[in-house]
Amino acid sequence: MINHPAGPPAHPRVDLDDDGDPPRTGRSLAPLPARRRCRLRSRPRLARLAVLLAAFVCAACGLVYELELVALGDSLLGDAVTQTSVVLSVMVFAMGLGSLLAKRLTRRPATAFALVEGALALTGGLSVLALYSCWAWIGRCQAAVVGLTCLIGILIGAEIPLLMTLVQRIRREDAGRTAADLFAADYVGALIGGLAFPFLILPGLGPGTGALVTGAVNAVAGAAVVLWLFREEPTPRTRRLLWGGCALVLALLAAAAAGTDAVERAARHALYGDQIRYAGRSRTQEIVLTGPAEGPLRLYLDGRLAVCGPDEYRGNEALVHPAMGAGPDARVLLLGGGDGLALREVLRHRGVRAVRLVDTDPALPRLARTDPGLAALTGHSLDDPRVRATAADPLVWLRGDAAAQDGPYDVVLADLPAPSDGGPVTFHSQEFYGLATRLLAPGGRLAVRAGGDRDGLWRTESGLRAAGLQTVPYGLPGSATAGCRPDPPNAAQLFLLAAAAQPPLALAPDAPPPRALTADALRTSTTGLTPLRPARPPAALTLLGPH
Repeated sequence: MINHPAGPPAHPRVDLDDDGDPPRTGRSLAPLPARRRCRLRSRPRLARLAVLLAAFVCAACGLVYELELVALGDSLLGDAVTQTSVVLSVMVFAMGLGSLLAKRLTRRPATAFALVEGALALTGGLSVLALYSCWAWIGRCQAAVVGLTCLIGILIGAEIPLLMTLVQRIRREDAGRTAADLFAADYVGALIGGLAFPFLILPGLGPGTGALVTGAVNAVAGAAVVLWLFREEPTPRTRRLLWGGCALVLALLAAAAAGTDAVERAARHALYGDQIRYAGRSRTQEIVLTGPAEGPLRLYLDGRLAVCGPDEYRGNEALVHPAMGAGPDARVLLLGGGDGLALREVLRHRGVRAVRLVDTDPALPRLARTDPGLAALTGHSLDDPRVRATAADPLVWLRGDAAAQDGPYDVVLADLPAPSDGGPVTFHSQEFYGLATRLLAPGGRLAVRAGGDRDGLWRTESGLRAAGLQTVPYGLPGSATAGCRPDPPNAAQLFLLAAAAQPPLALAPDAPPPRALTADALRTSTTGLTPLRPARPPAALTLLGPH
C-alpha cells in the first residue's frame, strides 16, 4: 500500500467573477462552462503565457502606431519637436482615459478585448493613409493627427485592465505579481516595436504598408486570445460575430494594402500635377520630381518645393560664387546640396581640385545622376571625378574623425534650408557653425543660406559670430521658386558670407560670369541690409536653446 502524506485540507474551488475576484454578496456570477474550467486550470501556465504573449505583441503594435504618427506628422507638417510633443502628450492622456473606460468592460473581458483589438488594428492600420489623404486633398491634417492619436491612445489604454482581468480568470494570484508580469511583457514589447520601426518596418515597408501590416498582426493577436483561449465566454452567436469582425478587419487592411499605391498616385497627382517623373520615399524624406522631358523641372522634398527649374540658378549662384571669389578655392566642402545644382556652380571654377559633398539622403544624389532631365540641369556635376559624395548627417559628419582627417577646406558651403524655410535648427546652430569653422583653412570662407526672413538672417549671423567669424550679409530679390508660383510681397533670398577676417564680396575671374549676379549688385544688397542690422542682435540658435 502506498501511503499519501497528509496535507492541509483542500479548499473548495470558487469560480472567479468577471473581474477576477470571488463573487461579492449581492452580485450574481454566471457559471463557467466545465470545458473552460478544465482547460484553464489544468494548464494555467500555458494559458497565462499566451495572455502575456498577447500583451507583448499588442504593446509592440501600439508603439509602432505611435511612431508612425510622429514620423508622418513630422514629414507632412514639419517641426519634429512640436509633432513629437503633441503626439506623445495626447497619447499618454488618452491611454489614461482608456484605462478608466475599460472598467466598464471587465464583466466580459475576453469579448471586450477582441473588440478593442479589432478597432485598434483598423484605426492604427489605416491611420497613415488617412493622414496622408487629409494632407493631400484637404490641405490640413493637424486635427486628424490629434484625433487619431487620441483614439489610438484610448484603445491602447484599455488593453492592460482587460488583460489583467483575463490573467486573474486563469489563476487567482496576487495583483502585484500579475501587474508586474503584464507590465514587463508590455515594456519588452514596446522595446521590440520601437526598434523594429526604424530598422525594419520603415526601410522595408514604408509608413503606409508598415502600419497596415502592424494592424493585421494586432488583429490576429487579439483574436487568438479570445477565439482560442477564452472562446467559451462569448455566446455562439457572439463568437461568430467576432470571427466575422476579425475577418472583416483583415480584409479591409488587405484591401487598403492593395490600394495603397493607387491612393499615393492619386494624391501625388492632386498635389503635383500629371507630369510626375519620379516619386519615392527614401529613409529620410519623400522625393517627387515633376516636369516634362524638356523641362522645366520641379523637385519636391516632403511636399516642399525645393527646386524650381527656371529659377534654381539664382540661389545657387548667390550661395557659391561670392564665397569662391573671395580667395583660394582649391578644396571645397559642400554640406547638403545632394541635388547637384550648387555643385554645378562650384565646378565652374577652374581652380577647384577637390569637392567633398555631404548629404543626409543618398537617394537624392542617386536621382540627380540617373534622371536625364535632372542630370542635364546639374551639368552631370555628381559624375565629376573631383567630387566625393558621402551619405551622412552633416552635423554628425562634422563631429566625426573623418571630417578632421579630410580638412582643411578653402571654402565651406552650407546648402541647407534655413529654419524659416522649413529647415531644421540643427544645421543653423552655433554648434554646427563652430564645427564647420574648425575645417576652414587659413583665409577660408563659409557661406550659408539664411532664408527669406530678416529675423532669421540676424539670428544666423549671431551664430556665425559666436563661432568667431566676421560676416557680410547679402541677398537677391525674389524667392527661389518665383517661376513656379507667385512670390509673396517683398520676397528675397538672403545669405551670409563669413571668415576669420572681414571677407570681400567679389566674383572670381576663373569662372564664367553668373547669370543673376554682378559684383556691384552684391555690394548694393549689402549696403541695403547693413543699416537694418538690429542694435541688439538676437541670440544665436543653439542645440539646447529655445527654438
